[in-house]
Parts: sequence; C-alpha cells; structure tokens
Amino acid sequence: MNPTDTAFIILCSALVLFMTPGLALFYAGMTRSKNALGTMMQSFAAIGVISLVWMFWGYSLSFGTDLNGIIGGFDFLALSGVGMQPHESIATNLPHMVFMIFQCMFAIITPALISGAFAERMRFSAFLIFIVLWCTFVYAPLCHWVWGGGWMFKMGALDFAGGAVVHMSSASAALAAALVIGKRKGWGKRSFLPHNLPMTMIGTALLWFGWFGFNAGSALAANELAGSAFVTTHMAAATAMLSWLFIEWKFHGKPTTLGAASGAVAGLVAITPAAGFVGVVPSVLIGLGAGIFCYLGVSLKSRFGYDDSLDVVGIHGVGGIWGALATGLFATTAVNSAGADGLFYGNPGQLWIQFVSVVATCAFSFIVTYVLLKIVGAIVPLRVTDEEEEAGLDVALHSESAYQA
Repeated sequence: MNPTDTAFIILCSALVLFMTPGLALFYAGMTRSKNALGTMMQSFAAIGVISLVWMFWGYSLSFGTDLNGIIGGFDFLALSGVGMQPHESIATNLPHMVFMIFQCMFAIITPALISGAFAERMRFSAFLIFIVLWCTFVYAPLCHWVWGGGWMFKMGALDFAGGAVVHMSSASAALAAALVIGKRKGWGKRSFLPHNLPMTMIGTALLWFGWFGFNAGSALAANELAGSAFVTTHMAAATAMLSWLFIEWKFHGKPTTLGAASGAVAGLVAITPAAGFVGVVPSVLIGLGAGIFCYLGVSLKSRFGYDDSLDVVGIHGVGGIWGALATGLFATTAVNSAGADGLFYGNPGQLWIQFVSVVATCAFSFIVTYVLLKIVGAIVPLRVTDEEEEAGLDVALHSESAYQA
C-alpha cells in the first residue's frame, strides 16, 4: 500500500464528487428560471441515492468476482470485505475502501448526466426510482464489462476514465428518455432560452476543475501516467472550446459563452477514454474533432425531432463515441504500457475493438433504459402534468423558487 497514492486518490475522489454540483449549476443555468432548482435537485439527489446503491450492491456487481464476463458477484454486498487493506487483485497499491469510494463518484455523476435530456418535465419520484434501477441494471454491468474484468476488458477495449462507462452510456440513456418521456410543452413553437449563462459558466469551470480528478485519478497512482492524463485532459478541453467557438462563429456570425462552455465540456468528454493512452499532440487533435463533431451533433435533435433539453446526446454521446474511436487511432504503449497501440502505431485491430465496444455500449444502454423507463412509468407517472410543467418544477414539485420577486 502506497501512502502517496492513497492521498492522491482520496483527493481525486473529492474532485470527482465536486463535478456533480458543478453539473447541477451547468444544467440549471441552461433551463428556464422556473425549473432551476428542480434541475439542480436531480443532480444533488443522485449523490444521496447512488451512494447508498453503490455501497449496498452497486460496487459488488461492478467489481465482484467475474461471472461469465457479464456481471460481478456478491462478494462485496454492503461493502463486506471492503476494508482499509488493499485487495489482492483490485488496485493493490490502495486501501480497498479508497478505490471503492473513488469509483462511487463515477457512479454518482453518470445518472445525473442523463437528467439533462428530460430537464423541465420529469417527475421527481419517477427520477428517484429510475436512477436506482439504472445504476443497477445499466451502469453496474457496463462498469464490470470495462473495468471489472468483464468481456470488454478481456476483448482489449481501452477506456481510461469512462468514455463508455460514463459518457456513451448516459447519452444513449438520454436518447431513450427523450423519446419515452416526450418533448417539452411548446417545443419547436416557443423559445427555450437559458435563463442564467453566468451560472452555466461557473458550472463549466467546476466541471473542468473536477475532471482532472476524473482523468488523472484514473491512473490510480500519483505517477507519471497521472501527470500525462492531466495534461492531455487540459489540452483537449482547451482545443475543443476554441474549435467549437470558431465553427459557431463561422455559421452563426458570433461566438457565444454557451458555445465556449459546450466546447470545453465536449473536449473533456472526448479525451476521457483516451487520456491515459495518448500523447499531447493527439489530445489536441481529439479536442479539435470534439468541438466540431459535437457542435454538429447538437444540431441532430432539431433534424430528427427529439427534445434532448440540454444536449446530452450531442455532447456526451458524440464526444464519447469520437473519443473511444480516437483511442483506437492514437493509443500508444509508449504512453501506457498496460494499454495497446492504435491504428496509427501499427495496430488496426484496436480500432475494430473500440468500434465493437461503442456499438455494444450504446445498444445495451439504450435498450435497457427504454425498458426501465416503461417499467417506472407503470409504477408512477414519468412526466409532470401540463399544469405543473407550465408552473415550473420548482414550485410544482418542491414548493420553492430560485428567485424571489
């Protein structure tokens, strides 16, 4: 057990937790004022709900003994056997409980990301039931497939910090949710402008800050790989912010703060699967592509007619897919000997592996989420009434208002 690594991962765990309140601000600023608190409430509620799900059974299903490559066993139910000594096969340089809580923070933010798709219209009770089921039947299996010794891990798929586990899974679920729950009242006929862009910019800053714990911490040690992941994360985000701004400037005549925020997050998403496998110059190329592809991806919702309120599909879906495929292009064992070389380093097979992981992740998350939402809808109404939606979720669901007259 390494005390320095332990201290580093404890700090990174706090940084990743910090991302969820950052996400709450990021999302809330983009909604209408009458839904600001309701939107923030969903992210904050995820912290409480998913922490307990993770403790009681989520961690065990994700990192317990591999059962046919599909799911983890029941070894760690209610954190049985998860103590302050390292596990013999899980992050042997860290106390087992420290590794567990680091992974818990990833599990928390992932369902919170989905909430951006149905912002301003999902009933809070339905949301609570949904995230319990989603963490159990979507997140835990995917986490096991990629990081817990499951079939994707055995296949050789590379996902350093959550391109599949966090971003593609949440975006595919977001698309399913947008289709099942339906469009906001008046969508396409009235304007849905962000009510507080300074709040969104603050949220972006907190996400960018916390993302260093997300990506650098995924080295699971205070070492040179963590430093490399830190640098690639920052350079990709910076480049994506600029590429989004310039393409927005070209097509719409002016760069916007919302564009800067969206571009930065797109870059952070895209570099996540690749951060510990690629060099600095490839990270810039990944960021360049992320800004362009995600900008174009956001336009898909109007073309295909689905109401993804806060662009989860366009940013986390497109960005996650690009990042996973780019890992298959730019990965090199010169950066991480535990990884693999990509296409541009003489191994075209890695790109195919990454493609298979993308298709499997998106299909699995979309289909299971669709079914889960139908089940939740049979238990409680998924959506608020027209009158509640018109009044706003803050007052209708929480008897509060973000702004007093």
